[in-house]
Amino acid sequence: MNETIINITVPPGKKKERIDVFLAHQIENASRNKVQNAIKRGYVTIDGEPVKANHIVAPGESITVPLPMPPPPDAVPEDIPVNIVYEDESLIIVNKPPGMVTHPAYGNYSGTLVNALLYHIQSGLADTDDPMRPGIVHRLDKDTSGLMVIAKNDHALHFISKQFSERTIDREYWAIVWGTFPENKGTIEASLGRSKSDRKKMAVREDGKPAITRYEVIEEYDGLSLIKLKLLTGRTHQIRVHLASEHRPVFGDPTYGGRRIVYGGVTPKRKAFIQNLLEHLPRQALHAKTIGFVHPDKKERVFFETDLPDDMVYVVEQLRKQNTS
Repeated sequence: MNETIINITVPPGKKKERIDVFLAHQIENASRNKVQNAIKRGYVTIDGEPVKANHIVAPGESITVPLPMPPPPDAVPEDIPVNIVYEDESLIIVNKPPGMVTHPAYGNYSGTLVNALLYHIQSGLADTDDPMRPGIVHRLDKDTSGLMVIAKNDHALHFISKQFSERTIDREYWAIVWGTFPENKGTIEASLGRSKSDRKKMAVREDGKPAITRYEVIEEYDGLSLIKLKLLTGRTHQIRVHLASEHRPVFGDPTYGGRRIVYGGVTPKRKAFIQNLLEHLPRQALHAKTIGFVHPDKKERVFFETDLPDDMVYVVEQLRKQNTS
């Protein structure tokens, strides 16, 4: 079994917190129980010395955590429904539902889009450097819905991947967000990197990678807006972090502050109204609505579009009704 060593330095200004709680927030797929077991076995050290689970972390401490990494199994076909919008000999366009992980990874080897496609596409998918990601050119977050392009052969994989790297892909996202905007159109430009306080999250950082997002308002409601967005870069959680940094988090986003009332009144009636919307939309209201690129065989530009998913449609309809009442 392989082992990965994680080194974490407690950031300056870190508030008092037990090390097991701190590490559970820092390490992906780590629960507090798993962290406590590792600590009991003496695996977790600070400056080379084993610690106890109730140790209070202090700024500047260097924590070392060895993680056993079992060899990944082969991605296996699974009979899972998948919405294929378009397919030819070289590629597939899929409308990924919310709640579906794009490809298998450590701690999540089944139930993914790749597992579903391997079952439905008998001819197979393009090989990649990662055997868990056959055909995958780009990803969508688990709870982001919408269009993805999947490559069925090596030529298509490299041809489309190049367009992503050169930023010539046309992609438009629609989102319901908290707040309204001073202007109908705008650009958010802020570098992004791993959050220093929680490694599972991204954050605006001066030392991060450049990131640019353009937005345009479609409709405005009471304390919320429906907008469309275009990415000029493709950073992890880019749209969600950029909007949150502007104090307009994506509605329903549990990670970046979208599941509490950010704008508008907090009367019992409105709280009940918002709670109803959140119950119908248990994820961030973000959908990859369109995608366009040069086809690897036809050498001409192709364009695909999909409707908003039912959960976002419900929220928009209720917000429109509220606007007119």
